Amino acid sequence: MADIWIEHNPSPAKLEVMGVYDWPVWEKEESSFPWTYDKRETCYILEGEVLVTPAGGSPVTLREGDLVTFPAGMSCTWEIRSPVRKHYSLD
Repeated sequence: MADIWIEHNPSPAKLEVMGVYDWPVWEKEESSFPWTYDKRETCYILEGEVLVTPAGGSPVTLREGDLVTFPAGMSCTWEIRSPVRKHYSLD
């Protein structure tokens, strides 16, 4: 299975070309929950910190300024350590 792909602090030009600021926003308080991605998701973390642990994989910490892609079909656990706001796009 594909891994979580992370780019730390992508350039504003890249975000503009991708149209990130036009994507919907998702917000969630501190919590922990299982999640499975039906589609590939690309997101840009605006605020907060989350520990994502893929089933059978190593945990990954995501923070403000990270551009992240989750592969379709991946199951994981989200542990939101401080309230999260992110732009997201599903394909």
